[in-house]
Amino acid sequence: MQRWDDLADVDPGFGPSVVTIGNFDGVHRGHVAVLDRVVRAARERGAAAVAVTFDPHPLQVLQPERAPGLLTGLEHRLDLVAACGVDAVLVVPFTRELAAWSPERFVEDVFVRALGAVEVVVGHDVRFGSGNSGDLATLRELGERHGFAVTALDDLGDGTGADGAPRWSSTAVRRALAAGDVERAAAVLGHPHRVSATVVHGDHRGRELGYPTANLSPHDAEGLVPADGVYAGWLHRPSGQRLPAAVSVGTNPTFDGLEHRVEAHCIDSPGLDLYGERVSLDFLHHLRPTLRFDGVEALVEQMERDVQRCRELLGVA
Repeated sequence: MQRWDDLADVDPGFGPSVVTIGNFDGVHRGHVAVLDRVVRAARERGAAAVAVTFDPHPLQVLQPERAPGLLTGLEHRLDLVAACGVDAVLVVPFTRELAAWSPERFVEDVFVRALGAVEVVVGHDVRFGSGNSGDLATLRELGERHGFAVTALDDLGDGTGADGAPRWSSTAVRRALAAGDVERAAAVLGHPHRVSATVVHGDHRGRELGYPTANLSPHDAEGLVPADGVYAGWLHRPSGQRLPAAVSVGTNPTFDGLEHRVEAHCIDSPGLDLYGERVSLDFLHHLRPTLRFDGVEALVEQMERDVQRCRELLGVA
């Protein structure tokens, strides 16, 4: 997949293309359906399939107090987009200057001049341009003026959301993660939810208890951390190695901990040294909430049960 990190980086004379636009946070199943439609249309037209996205998220620039916790960092987001088969992605640096562009300027500079769009695929709720003043009707009018077709897709979903809404959305994933429901999050995403960070030194208490953990740095973490609790998941190393893991999210209340942590015990991996590695955790199953135990012995007994349950859920028993 070709990648451009600025509008000026797009190859001169690029096109024709079929284009879609969005934040694509999480690259959930609704996003995948749109990207699949873009790829199919591009193949039918003999054109390039292009996704246009933004970095940072527009709300982080315009209204940081309202900006959502992001489900995916940029690199993971682009990896997921690439897996859908698009030919190129344009990452537009989002600034207040860009936010002030009129809908007409955005379409003309991005879709027409830079990408040579012959078709633009969007959802019915598309908004773009200054103050989100551009909508689907605006886009269709501009398409007629500049010679590109506009395809509007209906909301997509499975109708199993807690509120009965059928729509797959990043908001639905955030709600599921806030409840610790990583299984529901994965059902909307179409893949396990992932958190990535560098492994740093902690207090080494897990090693003393016989369950050493990889402590993820909160300073460079990417991906929304689920609700406090214990989870079964997979730890991915930069080498490509995948390890089954029991993951704890919380403050270690048994030891009166105050620091919120994400820690992963890699099952049946004695002597493992992950310090300094940037690892990724895929959250597959929620085991239990975070609990305060009466003593170390009770905690260790529960950890033994947790690890055994993780083995069963991950198929490594």
